[in-house]
Amino acid sequence: MRPRDLAHLSDEALVALVSRSNEPALAELYDRVSGIAYGLAHRILRDESLAEDAVQDAFLGLWRNAGSFIPERAKASTWILTLVHRRAVDLVRREQRRRTEPLDHAPEPSEGSAEEAAWLRLDRQRVQTALAELPDQQREAIELAYYGGYTQSELAERLGEPLGTIKSRMFAGLSRLRELLGNDMQTSGAKGTPWTSTS
Repeated sequence: MRPRDLAHLSDEALVALVSRSNEPALAELYDRVSGIAYGLAHRILRDESLAEDAVQDAFLGLWRNAGSFIPERAKASTWILTLVHRRAVDLVRREQRRRTEPLDHAPEPSEGSAEEAAWLRLDRQRVQTALAELPDQQREAIELAYYGGYTQSELAERLGEPLGTIKSRMFAGLSRLRELLGNDMQTSGAKGTPWTSTS
C-alpha cells in the first residue's frame, strides 16, 4: 500500500497499521501531525534542535508502542501529542540538571587514551554489525545520512522516494538500531545528525 492510498484513513486506523510495522502509515501520520507536534515541543523547549529531538523520539515511541494505543480513551492525534509533550518535558528536565550540575561532579575531560580509542573502535564495530541486521532500505538511508551527510530531503531526491517514506524509514531503522545496541544508546545520540533535518 503506497502512502497516497492511506490519505482516506483516519488517524486511528493509521496507528493500527503502524502497530503492524507499516512504515507508510507512520509516514502519513508524521505528515499529518509533525507540524503541530514540533510547535508544541518548541513552545516547551524554546530550542529548535531539542524540539526536533522531542518529535523524533516521540515518533520512535509511536513506532515501538502503537499497539498500546486505545482509541476509546483518546484521539490518535491527542495521544501522539501527549507522547511529544512527555518527551519535551523530559528534555527540559535533562537540560536543567545539566545546567545545575556542580563542576566537581561534571565528567572529566577525555585524554584520548589508548583504552578509550579501543572502546571507540569497538563501538564502531557494534554499530556496523547492527547496521548489517537492518533491511536494505533502512540501512541505506541511515548510512547515506550518517556517513554521506545527506539530509532527509536530499535522500528523498537521491533515492526517488517521497519525503514521508524516507522519514519513516529513518524512524524504523533508528528504532531497530537502538534495540540491537541496547538501552545504553542515549536518546540524544542522534542530535545534530543529518537525519534530524529536512533542509
